Amino acid sequence: MSNIEIGVLCTLLGVLIAYGGYRLSVRKETKDEGRESGAIMTELGYIKANTDEIKQEQRDQRKTNTEMRERLASVEASAKQAHHRIDRLEGREERSE
Repeated sequence: MSNIEIGVLCTLLGVLIAYGGYRLSVRKETKDEGRESGAIMTELGYIKANTDEIKQEQRDQRKTNTEMRERLASVEASAKQAHHRIDRLEGREERSE
């Protein structure tokens, strides 16, 4: 083999090695980007799940507050009626004395 043939062969071998290194680098970068993207998607899923949970808790709390308001209104009406009855009874006792 002549020096020219050896030089061409070494050049071609160098190009193949460089191309192989380039492909490995691209593959590694793609893999790393995929990992990052997967991590971000996982975090977004976690945030969404927590947000949905908080919304459900708010709905439940709103329902509880509405029920409490209704019960309080009922208790206030009942207390008002009881006070009227007490006032009437006290008025009767004062008259009978």
